Amino acid sequence: MRTETLELLAPAPGLRAGLTVHRFGMPGGAPKAVIQAALHADEVPPLLVAQQLRTRLAALEAAGQVTGEVVLLPYANPLGLAQHPLGLHQGRFDLRDGVNFNRQVPDLSATVADAVAGRLGDDPARNVAVVREALRDAAAALSAEHATQDLKRRLLQLAVDADIVLDLHCDAQAVLHLYALTPQAALAEELGALLGAQAVLLATESGDSPFDEACSRPWLVVQQRYPDHPLPLACFSPTVELRGEADTDHALAAQDADAIVEFLRRRGVIAGAPRPLPAPRCAPTPLAAAEQLNAPAAGVVVFHAAPGERVEAGAVVADLVDIDSGAARPLVAQSAGLLYARMATRWATPGRRVAGIAGTTLQRSGKLLGP
Repeated sequence: MRTETLELLAPAPGLRAGLTVHRFGMPGGAPKAVIQAALHADEVPPLLVAQQLRTRLAALEAAGQVTGEVVLLPYANPLGLAQHPLGLHQGRFDLRDGVNFNRQVPDLSATVADAVAGRLGDDPARNVAVVREALRDAAAALSAEHATQDLKRRLLQLAVDADIVLDLHCDAQAVLHLYALTPQAALAEELGALLGAQAVLLATESGDSPFDEACSRPWLVVQQRYPDHPLPLACFSPTVELRGEADTDHALAAQDADAIVEFLRRRGVIAGAPRPLPAPRCAPTPLAAAEQLNAPAAGVVVFHAAPGERVEAGAVVADLVDIDSGAARPLVAQSAGLLYARMATRWATPGRRVAGIAGTTLQRSGKLLGP
C-alpha cells in the first residue's frame, strides 16, 4: 500500500486540508478501481467499510492478488468532516454557499466529445484508450477558486480514467440500495446481488451532475455522439447507499467489504475464482419511477412503514401531525413499491422528503435525486 496526501486549497490562512489516498497494486495497472467513502461527510457507515477494505486490500496485495490497481479514499471529504457548527455535524453542503458536496461536479462530457472528434475508429479498445486520454486531459485542465471546487476537481482527477468507481454513501434510515446508469443495469444488478441491495435505481441522467455521473456519463455522451464507432461504456460508477446513518456495525461493514472485494474479483481487478453470484433481492427499477414522498406542511411525522417494507398504492406511509390543531394528515403512496429510505428525524418542514419508494409506474422528470 502506498499512501499519499493531496493538499487542497487552504480554506483560510493558517488552515490546511488534505485528501488521503491509498493505492494498491501496480501503479497505472488495469483494470483500475476507485473507491471513495463519505463524500457526504456526515454519512458515517462508509468510513467504517473503508477501514475494512483497507485491511483486505493490503492482505490481497501482499499475497500478489491485486492484478489491477485499486485507489481507496478512506474519507473523500475532509472539509465536511470538520463541519461542526454549534456542535452538530453537517458535512453535506459547503457552508460558504450551500452547494451540495455531491452536486455540480464538473461535467466533462461535451469537452471530451469535442476532443475525440475525428480520432475514433473501428477498434473498441483503441477508442476506449482515446476517450480515457481525453478524460485525463480534461480533468487535468480543471481549475479551482476555493477548497470545495478543489476537492471535486481532485476527486474527479483520481477517478475519471477508472474502469470502476464506487462512491460509498448512506441514507437517513434505509435499506441498502444503489444508483447507476440505465445501460449498465446488468452490472448494477450484479453488484446489488453481492451487497444484498433491496433497490437498484437506474437513470441515464439524474440531474445536478453528481459525482457518479461525472465519471460514467461522458462515456454515454461520446457513444451517442459517435454511433458509427464502437465504444463500450468503460466506466461503471454507481452510488452505493450503505443503509442508514446509524448503521455502523462491524459485522455489516465486514460483509459489505467482502461483497465489494468479490465484485472487484469478478471484474478482474483482483485475482482468483469468483464465487457463485447470490440471487438478487430485487430487480432494477427506473429512478424516474421512484416516488419521493414529501411533506406538504410542517408537522410531526409518525411512520406506518419501515425501510424494507413493500407498500401498495394508496397506503398510508406516515401521518403528519399539525401541532396547532392536532390533526393528523395522512401521507399516501401514489405507487406500489419498496420503501427504501425515510427521514431520520421526525419533524418535517414544508417540502421535506419524508420517504422514498422504489416503484415502477410513476414518470418523474427533472432533478430525480431531490423532492
